[in-house]
Formats: sequence, C-alpha cells, structure tokens
Amino acid sequence: MVDPANTPLGKMLLEEITPVVMVLCTPLVEESCLKNGLSFIQMLSPFCNFTNIDVPVRTASDQPYRLQKFKLRLFYASDIRQPNLEVAKERLKQVITQAGEKDFSEMWSDPPQVNDLLSRPESEILPSWFQFFNEELVRTLSFSDHEAFDHPVACLLVVSSRDEEPINRFVDLFNTNKLPSLLNDGAMDPKILKHYLLVHDNQDGASEKATKLLTEMKSTFGPNDCQLLCINSSQDRQIHHQENPWAPFKSDALPTENLGCFLNFDDFNEIKDLMQELSSKHIIPYMEQKIRVLNQQVSATRKGFRNQIKNLWWRKGKEDASDSPNGPVYTFSSVESQIRILGDYAFMLRDYELALSNYRLISTDYKLDKAWKRYAGVQEMMGLTYFLLDQSRKEAEYCMENAFNTYLKLGSAGQQNATRCGLWWVEMLKTRDQIKEAATVYFRICSEDPLHSAVMLEQASFCYLLSKPPMLHKYGFHLVLSGDHYKKCDQIKHAIRTYRSAVSVYKGTTWSLIKDHVHFHIGQWYAFLGMYDVAVTHMLELLACSHQSKTTQELFLRDFLQIVQKTGKTFEVLKLQLPAINISSLKVIFEDHRTYASAAAASVKESVWHSLEEDMIPSLSTAKSNWLELQSKLMPKKYKESNICVAGEAIKVDVEFKNPLQISISILSVSLICELSANLEEMNSDGNGSNIELQNDENKTSTSTRDIDSSSILSEVDLSLEGGETTLVQLTVTPRVEGILKIVGVKWKLSSSVVGFHNFESNSLNKNVAKGRRKAKYSPDNYLKFIVIKSLPKLEGIIHSLPEKTYVGDLRHLVLELSNRSKFPVKNLKMKISNPRFLNAGNQRELNVEFPACLGKKTNVVQSGGHSNINKVLQNVFLFPENISVQEETSLSWPLWFRAAVPGNISLYVTIYYEMEDVSSIMKYRTLRMHYNLQVSPSLDVSFELSPCPSRLQEFLLRMDVVNKTSSECFQVHQLSSVGKQWEISLLQPVDSILPSQSLFAGQALSCFFKLKDRRKSSTSEDSIPSPSLLLQSDVRLGPQGNSEALFDVYSSPLADFHNSERLHQGMPLQGNEYKVDFVFISQLLKGNIDSGAPNTPLLISHHACHCSLSSMSSISWLVDGPQTVQHNFSGSLCEVNLRMMITNSSDAVASVRISTFDSPSSSIQSSDASAPQPGLPPEIQAGWCDIPVVNDMKVITSDALATRFTKSVSLESVSQFIWSGSSSTKLRLQPRSTAEIPLQISVFAPGIYDLSNYVLNWNLMPSSEEEKQGEASKSSGVCQGYPYYLTVVQST
Repeated sequence: MVDPANTPLGKMLLEEITPVVMVLCTPLVEESCLKNGLSFIQMLSPFCNFTNIDVPVRTASDQPYRLQKFKLRLFYASDIRQPNLEVAKERLKQVITQAGEKDFSEMWSDPPQVNDLLSRPESEILPSWFQFFNEELVRTLSFSDHEAFDHPVACLLVVSSRDEEPINRFVDLFNTNKLPSLLNDGAMDPKILKHYLLVHDNQDGASEKATKLLTEMKSTFGPNDCQLLCINSSQDRQIHHQENPWAPFKSDALPTENLGCFLNFDDFNEIKDLMQELSSKHIIPYMEQKIRVLNQQVSATRKGFRNQIKNLWWRKGKEDASDSPNGPVYTFSSVESQIRILGDYAFMLRDYELALSNYRLISTDYKLDKAWKRYAGVQEMMGLTYFLLDQSRKEAEYCMENAFNTYLKLGSAGQQNATRCGLWWVEMLKTRDQIKEAATVYFRICSEDPLHSAVMLEQASFCYLLSKPPMLHKYGFHLVLSGDHYKKCDQIKHAIRTYRSAVSVYKGTTWSLIKDHVHFHIGQWYAFLGMYDVAVTHMLELLACSHQSKTTQELFLRDFLQIVQKTGKTFEVLKLQLPAINISSLKVIFEDHRTYASAAAASVKESVWHSLEEDMIPSLSTAKSNWLELQSKLMPKKYKESNICVAGEAIKVDVEFKNPLQISISILSVSLICELSANLEEMNSDGNGSNIELQNDENKTSTSTRDIDSSSILSEVDLSLEGGETTLVQLTVTPRVEGILKIVGVKWKLSSSVVGFHNFESNSLNKNVAKGRRKAKYSPDNYLKFIVIKSLPKLEGIIHSLPEKTYVGDLRHLVLELSNRSKFPVKNLKMKISNPRFLNAGNQRELNVEFPACLGKKTNVVQSGGHSNINKVLQNVFLFPENISVQEETSLSWPLWFRAAVPGNISLYVTIYYEMEDVSSIMKYRTLRMHYNLQVSPSLDVSFELSPCPSRLQEFLLRMDVVNKTSSECFQVHQLSSVGKQWEISLLQPVDSILPSQSLFAGQALSCFFKLKDRRKSSTSEDSIPSPSLLLQSDVRLGPQGNSEALFDVYSSPLADFHNSERLHQGMPLQGNEYKVDFVFISQLLKGNIDSGAPNTPLLISHHACHCSLSSMSSISWLVDGPQTVQHNFSGSLCEVNLRMMITNSSDAVASVRISTFDSPSSSIQSSDASAPQPGLPPEIQAGWCDIPVVNDMKVITSDALATRFTKSVSLESVSQFIWSGSSSTKLRLQPRSTAEIPLQISVFAPGIYDLSNYVLNWNLMPSSEEEKQGEASKSSGVCQGYPYYLTVVQST
C-alpha cells in the first residue's frame, strides 16, 4: 500500500497545510537582498522545505515520534490577509493565459492520437499547468478566519546592521498598526513566537559592528531568540549556481538573470543553518508546547461525560436560531477556536489521531451553532485526516461529500471553498483509482465562472480518458464543453487546444454532427488568430457535409471561401472532398490498333469485338493470338507490359463527379494531371529522368482545350452540379510526341483560390481502366502508363440516317462515311457486321439511287434467281474493291441496306479493317469499331397457311393473315411475292372487297386467299425451267386497282440478300415437307411516329416468311384425266373409253408405284401382292347403273362425300356395266421430282353414270445407297384409294 503522504494529495497537503511565519523587515534588509535579484523571503524560501529534519516531537501523548518532513511558509505581514476576489480571479486568468501561450507553440503540429495518448504515462498526458492552476486556486482561500493552519505560528523580525538604532527598530516593527487584520480583529492570538534576526551585508564592511549589535539584542530580547545572518560575501558577482535554488520562487526572473550572484557557499550554508535552527529549535517546540497547553484546556472544559452534557445543554437554545452564512462570531479565545487551533497544529505536526479527535469534537459544536462554513471546514479536514491515516475510505468520502455539499449550500460565499474541497476530493479518488468518480466531482466543481468551469471540464475529460477502460466518447464530449467555455472567456488558444484533442476522438466515427462542429469552430478560431493555412485545413473537412441542412452547408462553404480569400494565395488541396470523385468507376479509353467511332463502341466488352474480328484479321484467324504477341520480335520487352497509344490521338478518361451537398456548386477547369517523358528508357525507372508534369497554368483563362506545351494537349471542362447531382465527365489528354505518358490524377478549381487534386492510386483503381487494352500481365502501376508511338492514319466512321427507333420490317437505304484526316492513305478495307439480318453492304452503284424507286421491278429485264453481292466472301466479311482506298484528308461513302428483322433492343456491331500505306511502324493495320443500339417495335404479324388443292395437281390454296400490332400506326398493304422461279401466285378475290381503304389501322386484322401454282415440269418434259412469262406472275399487287406504282423486285439486292439471311436464320425445313415456298409481304407506313430519314418518303416495311410447307401432303400425287361425257350407240357395239393417269413424285427419292384395278366389289379388298387387307380402303365398292345427276364440267369430284351423294347402291349380285380393259395391275419406277403418264381404258356396256374410282395405288419410297450406309434411311410408303371420277355415257341417236 502506498504511503498516503507520498501520493499527489499527500504531497499537496504537506505543501499547503504547514506552519506560517510572518516576516517583518526594514527596507535596508530588502535592499541588501535585492543585490542578488531576490527579496528577503525569496532568498530564504529554498531553505524552508526540509525532507529529513529528523526532529523528535511529543504532543498530547507521552510517546514522542520523530518528524522527518517539514516545511515553513514565509509571508510578509502585508500579505497575510484574505485575497481580494477580483484580484484572485485576475491572477488565475493570467495563469491560464500564460499556459495557453506556452502550449500554443505546439498548435502548428498535428494533435496526438488517442491511441498514442493511452500508451503514455499519466504525467505526460496531463498538461503540466493543471497542478499549478489547482495550487493557485487553493491559495485564493488563504488566511481565512475559520482555519488556523494559515494563521502565523511565529513572527520573524529582521533588521539590517546599517539601520539606525536597530534595537528600537525591532520594537517599532511589531507595531499593531502594521500587523495583519487577523491579529487586530481578534481572529488569532497576537501573542505568537517572536524571533529576531540581524542581517549584515558583508559588502558594507566587517562584521564586528554586527557582532556587537547581536550582543545587545540578546541582552534585550533574550539570548535564544536572536541571530545574526551575514550575506553578500562575494564582491565581484561571479558566483554561478549550477542548480539555482531560487528559480522556482521567482517566476518573473529572466533566463539570463543570475540570481544569488553575491551569495557564496558560506552564505548559502549560513542561510540553511538559520532556517534549520529556526524550525527545529523554535517553531516546532513552540507548536508542541501550544498543543499540550490547549489539550489540557480542552480536556478540562470539553472532554468527559459531565462536560459533554453541559455543552449540549448550553447549546440547546441555539437550535432555534436562524441560519446565517457565517454563523456566530468566534474569537481566538473561544473554546471552539482553541479546539480548531489544537486540531490544525496537531495536523501540521503529523499527529493525525489528535487532530481527528479534536475535529470530531468541534464538528458537533459548529453544527449545533449552525456555523455552516466552519462546520464544512472541519468536515473537510476530517476527510483529509482519514485519508492520511489510511483508515476508513468510506468515512473519508463521506466527510468530503458532506463538506462539499455544505459549502454549496452557502451559495457564492462557499463556492471557492467548495472548489478547494472538490480538488482535494478528486485527488483522493484518483489515489484510490476511482477515476470515473473523480470526473464526476470535477463536473460538480464547475461554477458560474466559465473560465474555472472550462479548466475543470478539461480535467474531467482526462479522467474519462484515464479510466479503465477508457471512456472515449465522454472524453471527447467534455473536451468540447471545455473548449466552448474557453471561447466564452476569450481563451481562444485553449479552445483550439481542447477542440484539436477532440478531433482524434471523433475521427473515423459516425458522429458526423459533432465532428463538423469541432472542425468548423477550430477553423474559425484559427482564422481569428490569423493562422489561415491551418484554418483552411480544418474547414476542408466540412465541405462534404451531406448530412447537414442546406442552410448549414451554405454557411460552411461561405466561411471556407472567405477564409481562403483572406489568405491571399491559392490553396492546392489533395483529395478535395467537393465534389466527391468515384474512383471505382474510373474508366480509361485509349486506341492502339483498335479505334472506336463512338463512346458506345468503346464500352463494349473486348470479347465481343474479338469474336467479330477473329475471322477478318489475318493474325487472329491464323495464330489465334493478339497482335502484340505476333509482333514481339519487333518490339522491346517493355512495350508488351504497357499500353500503347498513338501520338495525336486523345486518351479519354471518364471520371464520375458527385455533389454531396444540397446546394449547387460550380467546378471550373477540370483537367487531367499527366507526366510525359520523351525518354523511352525511363519506362521502368522511378521517374528520376526528365519528366514534364502536364498541368494547367492557373493564371490562364479557361478554354475547352489547353496546349500545355508542344508535347501534349489537355482538355478542360467547366460544370455546374445541382444538389445531389452525379455527372460523368470525360477528360482527354492528347500526346503530340513519342515517349512515355503517365496519367497521374485529376485537378479542378472550386473557386479562384482553391485547386483540388485527386491522384489515381493504383490500389483503388478499378480494372475498368482501358477498354482497348490487351490481356497483358503487367503490374497495376502500369494501368495508367502509356507508350506513345508516332502518328498513324486513323479512319473515322459514321452511318448516316440509322434510326434509333423503328418498326419490324423497316427497310432503308443508308450511307457509311469513312474519313481519313491523316496525311497517309489506307487500303485493303474489309467490313464485318455482327447481324446481317439487320445490315448489309451494298454495291457502289447503289450510292446515289432513289429510294424506294430503286427497288422496283424492271419489266424489260428477265429476272434471274436473285442477285447476290459480288463483293461478299465467307464468314460475312465484306471486301471493298481492291482499287478502293481512302486517301489523305478525304472521305469515302459506301451504301448500306438496313432492315429491322426482329423486335427488341438490338445492338449492331460493325468493324472495319484497314491497312496503312507508306508508314514504317510496328502497327501494320488498324480496325474501326462502330456500335449502334436500336429499339425495334412490333409492326405487323404476318402468317401463312398452305393447303393443297384437291381438284388440281401442283396447285395450292394460300391463306395470309395480317394483324397490326402497333397502338397508333396505319399501314398500307402493297405487295405479296413468292420467292422461287417455279411459283405463280394470284388473288382469289380483289383486296378492295376485303379492305376497301387498303389501310390496316391499329389492332385491325386482314385475311386474304391466294392460289399458288407450281410451274415446275417433270423430268420427261423437254423444258425444266418455266418460261419468262410465268415468272412475272410471282408478285401480286395488293393496292387499289389501277395503282400505277411499280412492284418491288424481291429477287435483287437488297431484298434478296435480306431474304437469304432470313432463310439461314429460320433454318432448313423438316424432313417430309416436300412442298415449301417463301413469301415476301411488303407494306408502307405513310405517316407515323418513326422518321423515314427523307422528307415525304414513307417507311417501307418487308416481312419474310420462309419454308412454308404442307406437312400433311403425300409425296405421290396423281390425276385421272379423260372425257366426262361420251355418246355411243350401244346397238352396234360396246363403248370403249380411253383415259390417262398422271403420277407425280414430289420427293427427292425414287418411288415404286403400282396401280391395281378391279371390276367387282369383291376385288376391292385385296391386292395382287398383298396378303392382308390395307387400311384406308372403303368397305364396299359402288358400281353399276346410276341415275344421271346434274354435274358441272369437272374432271374430278373433290371429295368422297360428293361421290356417295350421287351413287346408288346395288346388290352384290348386280352385274357390272363396265370393265377395266388391259392389265389389272401396272407397276412403274418414278425418279425423284418426276412425272409419269399411264394409259387406261374401260369398256362400257350400257348408258349411265359410272364411278371410275375402283382402283388402288400403292407407293413406296426407296432410300438412296448413301442414306442406307449412314443409317439415316426412313421407310415411307402408302396405299391410296382412287379419287372419285364420274363418267356419263349417253345413248346416241
């Protein structure tokens, strides 16, 4: 356990509660002392503190003890008085001000962090002036009338040997007129110990005279109370004391001042011996004697049971007396004062048991007398005594609490005493590690005086910091409270110091409002002191205060700009928070061999372009590697580890700026910060070479681009950001010379005096850096480093009139314009389009055609099977003619055809490859990448249904259904065309009767029927290709009758090209669908919401349906042809009628066909080579005589129901009236896609109507040998009953 006397509180008590010696001296004594720069008391003070005096002491008990530590306090008689309150406050203010001036020298450096503070010892954490201030605050209560430890114990009378009549001077000094008021008013006993001292200045002569005077003094005042002190033994002021003992006692001494310069070693020892003798032989024995006398008196009057009852009875009447702040008046001779003197003397001589017993005794008296101030003072001393005795902590705290509260009840009269009590109480709690409770007491000490409160709050904050665990939020909060009180007292430097310490507490926390409060006031206070640079640093922390109100944000920004303006210079701020920069979204776009026509093209993933270009660029198509790897032999190794850019071509950097405030701000001169080195050898160096830092001259006016020097051009952007607005700014740097370019960061101006910088640090950089970069393995530091090679040709391209919004089927004529702004031509142009369904390259002759008139059919030209573009090669790569090149500073225009194939959001990618002429460079070719986004909306839903015509071979019924899917557009139908030279199409009914207006309005549907003929001839025919006249029937005009508009040619480009793309996209037909046909439906949108690209030109809409087929149709078809009515005279002979059967094989396989005829119903159920009945045959065959019905001129009845309707059933016993002549079974082999003719004959015996359907056709498709080897052959066969065919035979006349 630590000795309480060695604790901070114990040391303070040993310093402050010690015997007081009153000093009375003549002016000549002071004059001799001032030769050393000291007063008399200052000269003696270093020798009044004894650490090992070793004096035996016996007080009230018979058991003596030895006193080791002892101290005397010396005061002039004029200073022994209660300090003036205003003077004391001014003194304390001066102490605080001086401390602020001393500590403010450290305000230029960064404040210590909280973690650093916690690692230091307590003595280094607390400001050194706290203890000095607390001591001064305690001393403001010196010499109070109710406390005896400040009353003088002895009086030291000092006379110089040069004084006239020294004996009389001693007598005159102790004159009542010159004594303190405490002695004259009766508060203390004037009969105190007197000690007489004669001072001799050795510079005035020998000491013989002084010795004679000393003998005279002893005879007059007594031999034991007189002493002689000789000083100033040195004659030349050459005495220098290494450890000057007087410095702590002369606060106003100059550093160069040599204190005690005339006091040699003998003088030093003589003064020390004087004070030693005065303390041990005079003052301590005097206090012992005083204690014993007082103790006997108190024991006789107050101790014992009888005296206690008597005292209570005597004080009983005082309980009804009214309270007064000071209570009754007690003189030094009263019993109460004697007990208090006894207790204080015992306390000062370390007899704490005796002191405590007397304090307890007097405490009750003061309480009964309602002398509350004296009662609180005794309770305070009891608490301190308990502490020094190290007995009951609870009793000690209770006494301090009781004293503190009693002082507070007295109001302003007890406030200072409460402060002193609180300070001692705090030290008591700190000694016992009750740091948190000590902070609470500091807070309670705070009075109405804001300056004292500021100091106490600051001391409370350090208690929270030193508590276990540290209470950092309370530490910071009390620092802020303290700083606020300092500011109210105009102690701005202390306010800055406390607020600066609070900054480290709230740094990195979410307590944004208090952080803003701290930084704002620090900035204002620094500006008030003229330290604008530091003020700006703190005001910068407030710029991004998005959590504050709009008014507060305006205040912060306005004050910041005003402070900056007062500095009169430009501030360059790294990572300026206004506006905020999103580094993670940073995007760098540069061009090497890959160039971009737009920002949209540069944002496309590299993998998309790579897949599009791999079949077009020779290096990619052969080696499947990037261009730099293939040319590694031509390039130094360091080239492969950096990005490549071309001199004269801009590098674009997209930077996202955000205004975090609710108010609008203006940002000026936003530009990049770059470094350009012309020495390629510095690529891997640390930048020690000659680098040119590319920054804008701040004194130049703002322009769109800035020519920094001859090496590079930087763009500048001015922008205004509304509250909360985020905008993407594209900045460019264009190197002009070869070398190494490094993009360091971005800079901007918030005002004319504030320049913000933000470096693009590699660790925070997104890998979104270079859209054109290759997949190289280089360090992150090289993401923004470029090797600049010499200037190369570069094509710029644009597709004119390409719509952003359109409808499905929109067909347009576009123009691709390629511009070469360099001085070198380019050659060997190639182009590849990602989606040929939407975009196709045309022929050069189509550049200036009239659209859509250029699509019309040429009636005087025989149409071939479709014209494909002669310049197209494999993989949809369009090769420009070899004689085509883009010369220097010229442009090339090339026609393109556009058609919106499908609805949705469509992305079109176009890449153009070209090579450079007459350029010696590692880059032999370049590509131009173009990207367009389209929004295609549904227009018309067109569907086709194809069914065979039962009455005709190679004829079909076509149904077309059209639905307008738009919400407001109106389409005019124009044309339907069948694609294929074998088809002929015609309307079954005029469109006018179905759609009188020829316009299809929003939501309206249209159904049309057409007849489709297959004009292909069999292989037995002489001609296998239809005549040109038949081809003219492949288009049907759907417009109004008499319309003179030309039909569009679907067999020529671009319609033929787009149709081929649709066929490829829709795929091959299913197996077994032998009859298939393609259709092109064309309509027009006269006035719509989509711009056609040319005034007064309607939108042309084309819809393509491919591979329309009849899946239920048999591969073998036939038709029986012959006369329908025959006249014959049966009286002469039977009637023979000749018929023929046309059989067609529409499949791609060889067919085996067998026709079996029968004359009787019984033969209808069997076949000559079939062992089982065939499914699909009717249960009976109708034959014999029938009534003659009314029948139109038709060759074939189209359904079995019609035959049944006109057939009369006969019995099985009926005799057939006709028979099939010739063979009853015919077998033949049909080649693929061929037609055969078989002759038939019947013999009729009587007139009538005969149904000639009593035959069966068996067919079987035989697979080819290749299909059998591959195992892909599938058996296909069938048995078909004959079609009803009615023959009318009439008897001739």
